[in-house]
Amino acid sequence: MPTLEANGIKINYQIDGADSAPVLMMSNSLGTDLHMWDKQAAALAKRFRVVRYDTRGHGKTEAPSYPYTFEMLGRDAIALMDALKLTKVRFCGLSMGGMIGMWLARHVPSRIEQLVLSNTAAKFGLLEIWNQRIATVRASGMKAITDSVIERWFTKDFREKSPKEIEPITGMLHATKPEGYAGNCAAIRDVDQRWPISDIKVPTLVIGGKQDPATPYVAAELIASRIPGAKLVGLDAAHLSNIEQPEAFAKALDGFLKG
Repeated sequence: MPTLEANGIKINYQIDGADSAPVLMMSNSLGTDLHMWDKQAAALAKRFRVVRYDTRGHGKTEAPSYPYTFEMLGRDAIALMDALKLTKVRFCGLSMGGMIGMWLARHVPSRIEQLVLSNTAAKFGLLEIWNQRIATVRASGMKAITDSVIERWFTKDFREKSPKEIEPITGMLHATKPEGYAGNCAAIRDVDQRWPISDIKVPTLVIGGKQDPATPYVAAELIASRIPGAKLVGLDAAHLSNIEQPEAFAKALDGFLKG
């Protein structure tokens, strides 16, 4: 996969689909990489030019060792668009990726044609929780948080019935650089978009997991209520709903993007 210099770091990305197709940009969750979208990208590439990238501090993208901000993460996405000469994109982000999507739709609405916000929140967790997680990964590495993270990402039933689906996702978590993870935790800790998102005018789909303990369904309902005209879809899944319920996720995404 290629990398390019954008916003002061090397960003790893992958493009699938015809050059002439409309562009769909996909942004990963905290602790994963662009391969979290593999199942969706294969199908979507038949209609879209699918552009996936590893968020700063994840996958093969560089991980500077300092706290990040959502302005920084948003400008990474804009710089990647500029480098690839993408004037306007449809943007789909899950969890942290959805928070980046909210920032983009607020600050550069002319670059976003449609917005999909999945399993995300306008404000995510308490300061103490993020500070503890930062301290843990810096002191003990990514494997120290594996059990608690996987329990939030997938329902108990899915964990028991589909271990082979979970293995590569666990691998992504373990491969995430601790300093990159910590930097993104700081960005999530410090952002609150609950009121600013009411300014978003971009057509928006909000997808929530009915069994999501990380970003509960009420967080999806709040986002949908604040963004004018937003559509809300609930899936029977925990946090990584695109992995746990790929068919239902694809149906929701496909129906919206067609519209």
